[in-house]
Amino acid sequence: MEITEVRIKLMEDSEDRLRAFCSITIDHCFVIRDLKIIEGANGPFVAMPSRKLSARCGRCGNKNHLRSQYCNQCGARLRGMQDLRDVEGGNANKLYADIAHPINQECRDLIQQSVIGEYLLEQERAKLPGYKSRYDDEYAENSSTSDASKPAGNAPRPNMLDRNQSSPTADQSVANQSSTDNPVAPRDFGTGIF
Repeated sequence: MEITEVRIKLMEDSEDRLRAFCSITIDHCFVIRDLKIIEGANGPFVAMPSRKLSARCGRCGNKNHLRSQYCNQCGARLRGMQDLRDVEGGNANKLYADIAHPINQECRDLIQQSVIGEYLLEQERAKLPGYKSRYDDEYAENSSTSDASKPAGNAPRPNMLDRNQSSPTADQSVANQSSTDNPVAPRDFGTGIF
């Protein structure tokens, strides 16, 4: 496994220990977003993306975050564990669960070293005039950013029809459809929705 890209979004003036958000790309083909860089007692460390755990209301069965005082659905007061059944993960003392995480120490160390190294470089870049974080830049080919800002060497996506090299029948059907039935070109699909 190789971490091929790390993107950092620094959190300026954060009042808690959160210093940055991060996304990593593994082997040019898999992205994990929302890793957190947190300032610990021994320096910064990487926390994996997580979500709040929930449990069901004893009265209506609706899911509520653990330690909620009232049910979001029926409004019943949740007095404690006797009112909550089916706690996710089986551990009522645990409030969060990792969405993605390394399963061995070697992988954890690789992620930690790559992310913290890039974090330190990003802090230096942030001091330069005109600094802009790449964290929110698009990963997909339909990015609105210029080609100069895209990473070089994008690998072709397997099993995807290339619009420039598609079969004549596909080109004709798309051309006929876009010129007569559909005023929006296929590349503009979804524009103007919001």
